[in-house]
Amino acid sequence: MKKICICGGGSLGHVIAGWLSAKQKAEVYVLSGRPEQWTGHVDVYTPDSEVLHGCIAKARSQAADVIPDADVVLFCYPGFMISPSLEAIKPYLRSDTYVGSVFSSTGFFFEALKILPASQPLWGFQRVPFISRVKEYGRSANLLGYKPCYHIAVENVSDTEKAAFADLISDWFERPVHLLKNFYEASLTNSNPLLHTSRLYTMFGRENEGRVYPRMINFYEEWTVEAAEMLIRMDAEFFELLKALPVTEGYLPPILEYYESHDAESLAAKLSSIQGFKGITSPMIRNDQGWVPDFKSRYFTEDFPYGLRYIWELAHDSGINTPYIDEVYSWGLSKIQ
Repeated sequence: MKKICICGGGSLGHVIAGWLSAKQKAEVYVLSGRPEQWTGHVDVYTPDSEVLHGCIAKARSQAADVIPDADVVLFCYPGFMISPSLEAIKPYLRSDTYVGSVFSSTGFFFEALKILPASQPLWGFQRVPFISRVKEYGRSANLLGYKPCYHIAVENVSDTEKAAFADLISDWFERPVHLLKNFYEASLTNSNPLLHTSRLYTMFGRENEGRVYPRMINFYEEWTVEAAEMLIRMDAEFFELLKALPVTEGYLPPILEYYESHDAESLAAKLSSIQGFKGITSPMIRNDQGWVPDFKSRYFTEDFPYGLRYIWELAHDSGINTPYIDEVYSWGLSKIQ
């Protein structure tokens, strides 16, 4: 496998395209709505003060121009773009092309299993491989951080082929790759779909409905005990769901264990003190009265309909009682419809 098509021109698309081509791991194509802004060269600035000089073989806006030749396809799309983009590339996919996502918890596997043929190889990262930011669109990007290892799921191929593909991704990204049991383990997480939504609900819902704030609120640094309590309750319901699914016990730690906390107070203190979360603001906009929620933010448009949604649907399909997830999910949908 020597040819990869990166679908999406965001931060991760830039960094991965530059990384793979600069290190001569693969011939890179880009499927982007702005192909004319891709110069053919992408510089990636690493945390080690190294500059990787990538070369893009083709940047196009039409799937027909890049998908047929690709051995691997990698979606770097937000949740709302996954389903229509799968439909767009479907007519041009080879039956042996591995179609994947850089981040699986926004519904990639659920949508791909519905839209693509049952024999189409699918794969996806559990978490994004890099922390990245675009520097100059189509020209350069900053690689801000690495992960020590990656977890991926691969579906619709034999175990031998899954292992071989995991080895390929390990070589391409120069990190150990652990193969997950199935797509549920890549798709279901108690990070953003629970972390963000619990905080949003307790900040802007219930007695805070319609509240106007005098200033911008820091999302993590001002994390409340109420938000921590809701997160813990939703996490407990999430783990009841995992008991009903064919996943490996312990593939994810509970939220309290992950953040080395023992109750809502210690969890709130932990989340508000994490250095990497400093300075992250809330999805808010200013009006004549003050600061109010920005319901068009991806915190709302991504984490409710393309994150928490799949947990909610699976819980209901499995007969799991999830009153807190129901409460938060229902509220979030009401704000974006």
